Amino acid sequence: MPPTLLVLIALALFFDFLNGLHDSSNIVATMISSRAFRPQTALGITAVAEFTGPFLFGVAVAKTIGDEVVRSEALTLQVLFAALIGAIFWNLLTWFLGIPSSSSHALVGGILGAVAIGAGLNTIKLAGLEKILIALLTSPLIGFVAGYLLTKVIFFLAQSASPRINIFFKRSQLLTALALAFSHGTNDAQKTMGVITLGLVISGVLPTFQVPTWVIAASAGAIALGTAFGGWRLIRTLGGKFYKIRPVHSFATQLSSAVVILGASMVGGPVSTTQVVSSVIMGVGSAERFSKVRWGVAEEIITAWVITIPSAALISAITYWLLTNVPFLVTLF
Repeated sequence: MPPTLLVLIALALFFDFLNGLHDSSNIVATMISSRAFRPQTALGITAVAEFTGPFLFGVAVAKTIGDEVVRSEALTLQVLFAALIGAIFWNLLTWFLGIPSSSSHALVGGILGAVAIGAGLNTIKLAGLEKILIALLTSPLIGFVAGYLLTKVIFFLAQSASPRINIFFKRSQLLTALALAFSHGTNDAQKTMGVITLGLVISGVLPTFQVPTWVIAASAGAIALGTAFGGWRLIRTLGGKFYKIRPVHSFATQLSSAVVILGASMVGGPVSTTQVVSSVIMGVGSAERFSKVRWGVAEEIITAWVITIPSAALISAITYWLLTNVPFLVTLF
């Protein structure tokens, strides 16, 4: 492999690590806040499940990201470098500010910005882009509705139960948390697999877009490692700023989120775990009482969702210009 390709792979795995660090809050926040698990136990369980997920449920999302959005023959490694740098910069900024932004949106924005300036808009496959945008934009609404309806059903079934039912909701979170972690590892790690495999195709290492086993293992390991470290700033946001999370809320959030994300993964839809889980939390709270949710926090998060794609795209476009016009950087890349 050429050195530039090795650097690209390392950068992609760093993005994957940040994705796990950034998105660990989505998986563990509610079970920590509901006191179902201690923080380190929750992060450890989640990391193991996230590593396993991509091996169990295929690589449909990786093929969507790497093979159905842009024409690989029109791309260069500089375009992929710029896309990753834009996504990484945005992830670091929102992590520092404690805003549950979407790593998926950041990567898609980064790819679009770099491709637009580096290869031209005509290299974008509109059908694939439409598939991604539909998945990203509809999944939060589906998540909200799923969380709302499931919570209504749970409250109906448990209306005559004693307070001891909280023990059931706490213990059951082991299964729902594992399901959510499996789905997150399956969906999010595959985005990095798609970028790495695309780099291998561009460099001529692979003749066609087929995700190698070592790419699956490396991507799964990077996101699991990031999850194990935990993004505490974001855990506090998702775990307590919307409303006080009780075991029933956590159980309903994890189960609803897992169903939505895993369903999208099976059809190759790259969804945002951050968006889905945040929307489900709001749906679950609304099912109990609409005023229960602190909608001011929700507005801040929705604003971050809206600006992520254009912001990452702009950063990536600027990065590509620097990589191809600054003499020192041109000699490196």
